[in-house]
Amino acid sequence: MKYDSLIIIPTYNEAENIESVIKKVIDLEDKNDILVIDDNSPDGTSEIVENQKNIHNNRVFLIKRNKKSGLGSAYKAGFKWALENNYSYIFEMDADMSHDPDEIKNLKIQLIQNKYDVVVGSRYIEGVSVVNWPLSRIFLSYAANLYVRIITGMPIKDSTSGFVGYTKNALSSIEIGEIKFNGYAFQIEMKFKLWKKKFKLKEHQIIFVNRKLGKSKMNHSIILEAIFGVIRLKINSFFK
Repeated sequence: MKYDSLIIIPTYNEAENIESVIKKVIDLEDKNDILVIDDNSPDGTSEIVENQKNIHNNRVFLIKRNKKSGLGSAYKAGFKWALENNYSYIFEMDADMSHDPDEIKNLKIQLIQNKYDVVVGSRYIEGVSVVNWPLSRIFLSYAANLYVRIITGMPIKDSTSGFVGYTKNALSSIEIGEIKFNGYAFQIEMKFKLWKKKFKLKEHQIIFVNRKLGKSKMNHSIILEAIFGVIRLKINSFFK
């Protein structure tokens, strides 16, 4: 049986986490399918997902790609798949247990009952709701989001959040192949383009918990892409 909402989870070396995430989403008293996009993880992540596919028939799906191609590229592949398969509500979340699957129900309420087009699981609505990050990482993230608000004028406090829900109508309004960025700037670009198109965006407070297992994919190139990408987004928006 195909459900009406899809949870997209990109993975690279998440063998320690992916089974737990899938089980938690499946066990929700809610109706969601799961699509994992794995970038040929050498730790066997895709084999674990294949096993979950056999257990949860027609609830878990897998796109296995040939190489590590980045977060934005994975989500673009997932979005195209979701639209081709006619899901009404499409969500993105991390595979490392930093996003609580229980919050999916709350995000979905904002889309379905409250008629928002995009809902953002936000760490920064009321102060900072992050657990087990070093102060330097909290400062970098908070400052980056403040920088985005100043440059773009977009009234979103957590534009780099990767816990986001979209309606099919909002997602299909974007030419997915034309999304330029691949790291955290991808998250900013998606929100900015939908905001410029006058879709209704809503932030919902979540508690973000730093991963306990596996390694973060953060690096300096991702940070630099976000810093300069925001300026490019703003400049380009003047000509569209």
